[in-house]
Amino acid sequence: MEEQRKSKKFRIKLPKRRRERYVFTDKKHPEKGVLSTAFGALSVFTIAYAVYLSFMNGGQAEVRYAAAVLFCIFYSIAGLILGIISRMERDIFTFFPNLGIVLNVLSLVFMGVLLFLAFI
Repeated sequence: MEEQRKSKKFRIKLPKRRRERYVFTDKKHPEKGVLSTAFGALSVFTIAYAVYLSFMNGGQAEVRYAAAVLFCIFYSIAGLILGIISRMERDIFTFFPNLGIVLNVLSLVFMGVLLFLAFI
């Protein structure tokens, strides 16, 4: 009896070698999610560039920088809505909708921080 316990104790099962297989799926990248990511990237880039240009101008923001950031608010809101709508779809890859939501929220937070710092 003890011999069986000892022999069971040292039995090691090696994993079986699996052949590499292709996985075919019906999932797709939603167009709204890709557009949401594009809006978010455009918005973040525009805000960062406007802040950089106003820094190079000695801290004086021109009207055109403010107008660009104002348009970014609309892009961010539209991108956030598109990201949420595309995230609710079924059988999709969620990378682009999630990335779009994160970028758009990030740009809205940046704009909120800029407005807060402007009134201090």
